[in-house]
Amino acid sequence: MPNRIAPKLLTEFIGTFAFVFIGAGTAAVIGDSVGLPGIVAVALAHGLTIMAFAFAYGSVSGGHMNPAVTVGVLAAGEMGGGEAIAYIISQLLGGVIGALLLRTVLGGAETGLGAPTLAHNLALGTTSLTMTPAAGFTVEAVLAFLLVTVVLSTAVAGRAGALAPLAIGMTLTLNILMGGALTGAAFNPARALGPMVATGNFNDAWLYVTAPMVGAIVAAILHLGLAWLAHERAATELAKTARTPAE
Repeated sequence: MPNRIAPKLLTEFIGTFAFVFIGAGTAAVIGDSVGLPGIVAVALAHGLTIMAFAFAYGSVSGGHMNPAVTVGVLAAGEMGGGEAIAYIISQLLGGVIGALLLRTVLGGAETGLGAPTLAHNLALGTTSLTMTPAAGFTVEAVLAFLLVTVVLSTAVAGRAGALAPLAIGMTLTLNILMGGALTGAAFNPARALGPMVATGNFNDAWLYVTAPMVGAIVAAILHLGLAWLAHERAATELAKTARTPAE
């Protein structure tokens, strides 16, 4: 067992490390004052990184690189509890070490290191928006739900074949385009906690940890429900065929 799980944990660590170092690093370098072009750049940095490492490591560990994805896969019955815990520990370590290295190369934590935050007085046309924790929780949960739904329907169910990493990377990019300005669009506890540990700022940490887990569990329930409905439909069609007299 240790020999089988060791490469999985190592690839989850490396993938999450890269995801935080590149994704959060891009957010830190660009900052939050460049508007839509900055959000596009941050979204692409995250999406392309997750796509690249899902292609690289998907066949080894499944390419989760997100504790919420691991929880979703666990809730869908596709992995064991012990393995899921080991995955999450590796992901969290990768996220923290990625953020600590980011703090070193950027000369400190003054940039915020890409830590997600709820929008405050965000200009939206002729009005402004301040995200409440409840609204932020909803956004993070929905974004995680969408990501885990795609992961379960492509990489886990095998419907997209070798193109699953592309679908996952695109979903992550689209999620950040929508939610980046609102919540930072982490929907990944390792992506959120890494920079928080490196900066020592744990504002709304509970939200960024629990909301993605809730969204992931809902996605798993939906995935199982759809599988059951598809099975029932197939069984019904088979029964009808069996009752049809042979011609």
